[in-house]
Amino acid sequence: MPELPEVETTRRGIEPHVCNQLIEQVILRETRLRWPISDEVSDLRGRQIRGVSRRGKYLLMHLDRGHLIWHLGMSGSMRILPTGSAAQTHEHVELQLGNGQALKFRDPRRFGALLYCAQDPLQHRLLRQLGPEPLGEAFDADYLWQCCRKRSAAIKTVLMNSHIVVGVGNIYASEALFLAGIRPARAARRISKPRIARLVDAIRDTLASAVGHGGTTLQDFTQADGKPGYFRHELQVYGNRGPCKKCGSTVKHLVQAQRSSYYCPTCQS
Repeated sequence: MPELPEVETTRRGIEPHVCNQLIEQVILRETRLRWPISDEVSDLRGRQIRGVSRRGKYLLMHLDRGHLIWHLGMSGSMRILPTGSAAQTHEHVELQLGNGQALKFRDPRRFGALLYCAQDPLQHRLLRQLGPEPLGEAFDADYLWQCCRKRSAAIKTVLMNSHIVVGVGNIYASEALFLAGIRPARAARRISKPRIARLVDAIRDTLASAVGHGGTTLQDFTQADGKPGYFRHELQVYGNRGPCKKCGSTVKHLVQAQRSSYYCPTCQS
């Protein structure tokens, strides 16, 4: 599933091509995504795209009137291609722009979303209760320590709670915990504040590196230019069923909240 680095990579990839462009045509080939695409999206012809931002795993496209909220779901991706280029299989939405290019949204599993919002998108029901951005100033050791100190849940489960912090998905939580030397099943309240501080730094470093490498492609994700995300080559523990790259011990696998977790029993405690 695309996480924060993949969504931020997508934002950076499409922004130069769509900003200040008029939407000349909206083509909806399939409206049955996670939620049905509303009629307001069909009526966007003539609107100007003023900018593109991100909140957690959501892409926000700001128009001269209103906003679009996009979610890539489990298999979604966006491409910038010349207007008139042949539609691919599972290409559900196409915004044709005044510069002769088109923004194309492809989503084989149809768990993605495209919603129109007339008012402040940050107050939309999907966004208004989200936690702080992990790369922002509000996410620091004091904040995460306060969130963890009374929680008996596993630390990896806490990190994947979007009400606590947004965008730290399964892959990146596993990688950050490895970097910080903390086992994913350790109870959050049993982690000392100094170790929480190391974890915050590890989360920031992991996500920043992933963004720099264009995200992670394991199955469906591609960048706006069609290239895969290259952070998969940097993964230290996730998906590793062999020896730890750091110490040589056998990497362990467990399932937490129906998601795979990987850790080194020697490097992580």
